[in-house]
Amino acid sequence: MSPPSRPTGESLPRAMVIDRAWRGLGPGLESLSGPGGAPLTRTVKLIVLPLIVRPALSPELAVDFLGPAQAAHLDALIRESGPRLEATAQWFTLLKRARRALGVVAGNPQDLYFQRCFELATEHGAPSDGADALARSVVEDVADAVGGRTVDVLKEHLADASRRARLDGELATGWESRRPAPADGTAAAVALAAEVLDACGAPGGAGNPAAYVSMVEAGYGDLLGRALWAHPSGVWGRDDLPAHLGLTERQVPPRPEVGRGASTATLPAPLDRTLFERLFVVLQSSARREELATVPELVGREVGRSCAPLGLYDESLRVAVVLGGRLAVGLDPLGTGESAPGRTTAHRAVNSRWRREASALRARRMTVSPRPDPDGGVLEALAQDLRTPWAAYMRRLWVRLHGRDVRDASLRDAASAWAVLDGVARSVMMDHRARVRSALRALSATAAEAAEPRSA
Repeated sequence: MSPPSRPTGESLPRAMVIDRAWRGLGPGLESLSGPGGAPLTRTVKLIVLPLIVRPALSPELAVDFLGPAQAAHLDALIRESGPRLEATAQWFTLLKRARRALGVVAGNPQDLYFQRCFELATEHGAPSDGADALARSVVEDVADAVGGRTVDVLKEHLADASRRARLDGELATGWESRRPAPADGTAAAVALAAEVLDACGAPGGAGNPAAYVSMVEAGYGDLLGRALWAHPSGVWGRDDLPAHLGLTERQVPPRPEVGRGASTATLPAPLDRTLFERLFVVLQSSARREELATVPELVGREVGRSCAPLGLYDESLRVAVVLGGRLAVGLDPLGTGESAPGRTTAHRAVNSRWRREASALRARRMTVSPRPDPDGGVLEALAQDLRTPWAAYMRRLWVRLHGRDVRDASLRDAASAWAVLDGVARSVMMDHRARVRSALRALSATAAEAAEPRSA
């Protein structure tokens, strides 16, 4: 399989530029790097991108592929940060040592300390006199902040029989007291969503402020959520898709349960999750858990949220579900429905980006080719994901919006909403690319092993 297609010229993947610059920094970064010398995924996610690259301030560095000037700029930013990164690695080693001495076991040290260590390196440089006491203080402060905000605490909190019975009763009451679904109105919501998307997807477009505000003020997200409780049809102008777009595996969302455990590998569809599963994802994915409420507060609010329309409290986030659904039903990475009506500028921008992916190009060839999949169906399954892209998109969108809802982070305007919608599209695309590459590596390794001559 050829490498992912890219823009013309000398463009390079941003990840490759980061990797090369990182390796050029030399020794001293072992605690922030993997066995092969590349930066850890969490290093990139928690330190390099938000604290060094800062894409929000340098939008030209926020894209997947960088031109020569942008690549040189990114390379320079990382190399200039070399001494501070080396100090960050030293602080991280020191904090881990203090953590062991204090007997702290809750939380992932990288999630908890990476950004703190970068702050320490920025303020103090490399550890020196008094660093041990400072490291101990930081570990204690983080432990105090995170205490009460871990999966273990959640499990213990929901293990109490009387508490479980009370919560189950509150869920039953909340579910029975839901407002009835409206007779109609979703068509107007979807039509206005198309207007917002048409403006958002334009180059430099900030969306249609008036249309977005109208959707929020009219409660169109609430309206869609209540409609899903009544099993509507034809909401998105396509009878072949369920109105909930995979947010539940049922015809209508079930009454939420309390739950006892969760596994990342087997999480149900978003609206089918228990209280435990909803909060498990929030606690697992939060880099700064000290910003969250404590577990009892999280559970108390989640009872009402799980019985609310679309499983969300904030109306701007519900409207983002409407916008996301309108975008999702028109995603077409294989280019098989170009003449479909109702495509917006946002659809054309996202689909164009996706169709340049080599994984999408191969999947398209597999779709139109009558020949059987030569690799036992592994890539065929990945190709199938591109035939139903709306499922992965809506699932990831809901999780991201739910995380914002827990933190009371609404989407104030159309530009903010589009940043989330487009970010989810990029995330789904990159995740699919990574899974294709992983499958190809596995298949190549199997083929190489089979081709090796066996000794007698």
